[in-house]
Amino acid sequence: MQNNSLVRVFGILFALVSIYQLSFTFISSSVETEAENFAVQTTSEEVPDYFEVRDNKIAAYLDSIGNNSIYGFTSYNDAKAKELNKGLDLKGGINVILQISIRDILKGLAENTRNVVFNKALEEANLLQKSTDEPYVESFFTAFETVKGDQKLSSPEIFGNRTLSEEINFEMSDAETQVVIRRKIDESIVSAFEVLRKRIDKFGVTQPNIQRLGTSGRILVELPGAKDVDRVKNLLQSTAQLEFWETFKNDALIGFLIQANELVSNQSKNTVTDDTLEEKDAASEIDDLLADVASTDSIAPLTENLILDKIVGQGFQGGPVLAQFAARDGEQILGYLNQPEVRKLLPSEYRYVRFALGKPEADSDVVELFALRSNRDNRAPLSGGVVVDAVQTFDQLGNPAVSMQMDSRGSRIWENMTGKAFKEASNIAIVLDNIVYSAPGVSSGAIAGGRSEITGDFSLNEAIDLANVLRAGKLPASAEIIQSEIVGPSLGKEAIQSGIYSFVIALIFVLVWMVFYYGSSGLFADIALLLNILLIFGILAGLGAVLTLPGIAGIVLTIGISVDANVLIFERVREELRKGKGIRKAIADGFNNALSSILDANITTGLTALILFIFGTGPIKGFATTLLIGIGTSLFTAIFITRILVDSRNEKGKNVSFSTKATKGLLSDISISFLQRRKIAYLVSSVLILLSLASLTFQGLNQGVDFLGGRSYTVRFENPVNPTEISSVLNTEFGSAEVKTFGEENQLKITTKYKVDVEGVAVDEEIHEKLYTSLQPYLPDGISYEGFVKGSSEKTIGIMSSIKVGPTIADDIKNNSFLAVIGSLIVVFLYILLRFQKWQFSLGAVAAVFHDVLIVLGIFSITYTFMPFSMEINQAFIAAILTVIGYSLNDTVVVFDRIREYVNEHTKWEFNNTVNAALNSTLSRTLNTSLTTLIVLLAIFIFGGESIRGFMFALIIGVIVGTYSSVFIATPVMYDTQKKKVLLEDKK
Repeated sequence: MQNNSLVRVFGILFALVSIYQLSFTFISSSVETEAENFAVQTTSEEVPDYFEVRDNKIAAYLDSIGNNSIYGFTSYNDAKAKELNKGLDLKGGINVILQISIRDILKGLAENTRNVVFNKALEEANLLQKSTDEPYVESFFTAFETVKGDQKLSSPEIFGNRTLSEEINFEMSDAETQVVIRRKIDESIVSAFEVLRKRIDKFGVTQPNIQRLGTSGRILVELPGAKDVDRVKNLLQSTAQLEFWETFKNDALIGFLIQANELVSNQSKNTVTDDTLEEKDAASEIDDLLADVASTDSIAPLTENLILDKIVGQGFQGGPVLAQFAARDGEQILGYLNQPEVRKLLPSEYRYVRFALGKPEADSDVVELFALRSNRDNRAPLSGGVVVDAVQTFDQLGNPAVSMQMDSRGSRIWENMTGKAFKEASNIAIVLDNIVYSAPGVSSGAIAGGRSEITGDFSLNEAIDLANVLRAGKLPASAEIIQSEIVGPSLGKEAIQSGIYSFVIALIFVLVWMVFYYGSSGLFADIALLLNILLIFGILAGLGAVLTLPGIAGIVLTIGISVDANVLIFERVREELRKGKGIRKAIADGFNNALSSILDANITTGLTALILFIFGTGPIKGFATTLLIGIGTSLFTAIFITRILVDSRNEKGKNVSFSTKATKGLLSDISISFLQRRKIAYLVSSVLILLSLASLTFQGLNQGVDFLGGRSYTVRFENPVNPTEISSVLNTEFGSAEVKTFGEENQLKITTKYKVDVEGVAVDEEIHEKLYTSLQPYLPDGISYEGFVKGSSEKTIGIMSSIKVGPTIADDIKNNSFLAVIGSLIVVFLYILLRFQKWQFSLGAVAAVFHDVLIVLGIFSITYTFMPFSMEINQAFIAAILTVIGYSLNDTVVVFDRIREYVNEHTKWEFNNTVNAALNSTLSRTLNTSLTTLIVLLAIFIFGGESIRGFMFALIIGVIVGTYSSVFIATPVMYDTQKKKVLLEDKK
């Protein structure tokens, strides 16, 4: 082999760089272990909330030594930034996909117009979105075209307004206007992306990942290690729409409140008459109602007074608070007061009043109702756009607050507003995302300079986050979480342990097997394999890629690919030796002859991995990443490193063995007439396919939340529980809940569609509370709601992980999965057609792939009802299907390569004899590789953890069926559609 020295240098350099990159991971891990040990030693389990106390001590420890020098070339903070990124399933954290509301952006661009045609088009676009995958803006344009009449998009009432006056004029056609609107929407999404990135950067999570997904307005956010899930969701979804409003005094609207109560109460009984609108003595009735309200803990039961009976307190006379209500009643009260019939009761000077709720107090179930002085356009006199800086501070009482500085324009308006409030003895409400945080009065005259402060019942983290979002700026539109996955840190630790166990066991088996089967050459293959693994981890660390549990599975599968390349080479060398060639000539010819098969097999697998990388997200993309890297490093180590090691030993005159006494001549003299048995194979496969189709038709598949939408929770208990009993309990709360044992008998997977189309932290909290209340009889005594819901590195009971997928993105995931599978088949068909120049080869390969996929689907359909592990059809399963396609093609291409080679060498043979001889010659390689891969997959299946057991089961079935189909389906189909003379004509 030429240029051995150059390859040696590159191999050594790659290894050293990989070790350097991985050193940061070892350094950061060792420091974190020291921090954990310190926290455990200084905080006993008897301390209340010791989980949280330990986590705080770990954070404080790491902060204190973060910049200290380690080994003279790095520090903990530096090493942490450069370490190998671990995904959510290995580290815990939260993964969400946010949908930026294109509807809100369109309304903003149209200045919230009341134009009937525009708003009708928005409603029609909402309906169109339920049956199409196109971006929302395209659905809007389609809907507008249908309902527009003689209206144009450039109309002054729509987009030809002051905001867009420099880019849209009244004469522009709809097509020209659409170009501008698309660009503006794209700019708004970019703005939203930047705002979210700034917020996340200030959150303090290491190695966050944020990326835009296509042009749909979706943004992926991954925060490994994040533990306070509610805080993260608030941070991401808050639009930070800050407004400053003047308020009405409460005594002017007491009469309206009484009239509104009478109207809505009588409406509920369908007995509304003119008499119900008679005005009563406001002061006396309010006093009577509040006389029975001793405290906020004694809320009056609901009677016929739908508003007044829910009052639990009132503000001081002349103040901004109309009344106080229980937090659970707040939204309902707003709904009553904003009914058109109710608003007609407002005096003319109050007809534009805007009712708003205050921020609930931390230890109270009470919210305050405010009346804001609004206007026809519902625009605040001063908004958060004027804020140039915001910092977390403390008020005069030492409570957390947020101090803001406004620009010159905002300062002038603020001075006028505060001056007016001082003269009228009124208040100014500070409103963030439609919630009144505070409504202070002004006691010392107009405030100049633009400095103001937001106070309220803040926790320190809330004040820090509020300052961050104000400083980062507001989102241009609302952001809705349409998909989320939350993994507890303790579950991440377990995943790492199970991943390491499976990896080590699989590696040990392969290393031993290669030496047992191939002798000293097998030892060289092992050295190349270990270098291969080092390079994979080094490249992952260097690229900043994310290692996930499926990613570890991809690395272990790469072991099989690397072994396959060496097996191909060694089997070809053994063939050359059996022909009587000398050792040097046999080695040279063996490596050269195997090269074509190795390249073809790895390219087909690489193509399917590339498609998986394009269409996959999260852990699945991690699997594809490691597989793609592994294919490249496997080719380098198998073709170059193994060759250098073998040649070096040979050049020194030392013996190089390619077999042992136990394996010498094994499977070398087999002569099986495979083609003569193809009809039996056709019959067996037909029966399996018919059974699969029947089961898929009548029983279907166990589709997961990825495809159906819903929420799924992994809940762990102290003792084994009965899923049927739990299911009956939860059905009373959620209407419908699927409960299955997940792994051990003390762990359940609970799936429900309860309020799946409703977003917000409030809904998540409602579901968590229902779960906690329903499951409390099965939980240990003393476990609190916080302990049940919140994550900790030492958590062993409660919600360990959760996933939520909205209906819209569930449809998109299903469509993308279908496209990924079909796309991979088309790509592979074209590659094989290009490579072999015969459509019969492509047909045989695709027939085998269809055969394999149908049987895997059929087995999942038939067995999911009784298998002791989860067999959900989700994104991971699609990854498994694509991997099966790649493996099946790998096997098939190796066989086809040998058939093509035999046809070229043995032109006088009968075609069936040529094919049979080629199949027999690859049998040793086929069985060796399949057996090795199966053992590797079984190791992951048994030791790799519950979350990927179904994924690995699909791969195991796929390897077995793929090995069978390459011999008994792909080759016979190619043979039956091929004519001998067509092959022979190429020789003339």
